[in-house]
Amino acid sequence: MESELVTDRLRLRPWLLADSGAVRTLWLERDPRVPARRRIDDAGRPTESEIGELIEAQLEESAASGLSVLAIERRVAPGFIGYCGLSIGDSTLNEPEIVFELARSVRGRGYATEAASAVLDTAWTTGRSRVWASVREWNAASFRVLSKLGFTEAARRDPDPDHGDTVWLTLDVSGQERGSRRS
Repeated sequence: MESELVTDRLRLRPWLLADSGAVRTLWLERDPRVPARRRIDDAGRPTESEIGELIEAQLEESAASGLSVLAIERRVAPGFIGYCGLSIGDSTLNEPEIVFELARSVRGRGYATEAASAVLDTAWTTGRSRVWASVREWNAASFRVLSKLGFTEAARRDPDPDHGDTVWLTLDVSGQERGSRRS
């Protein structure tokens, strides 16, 4: 995957250790229904330093797999506002999972759709035929983004009575025109 993607309004770039504070803020904003391992706990962990370690691990994973989850910033106002990219996650290298999350202060402006669209364009250029997404059943905003991009529900659903079921969606990109979604 390309190391940097640029759209009309956004720049998707590799993570920086300097993003640690903003990433930690993103974790603090997460919905309480998100599993505890993906939120800041009562003891204040992960710390900014521990988030930095997670960023380093993400960079190592990207180097090993060729897939990237990129930091998102606005072109007119640089600074971390979220992330978007392709990950193996619970999928495979050939059929990766798209992931995205934005800071609350910038949600509702189409940035997630714009960033994910640019990432999907890259998936097409690498010859992938399918991309997956997993979303908690209560996350209406992510369902809207994925619907706009053409994702449809798959037959897979992972039950979780504590945090809400995970719904799996797919997008077959093999027949799409390259560049048709880029803003």
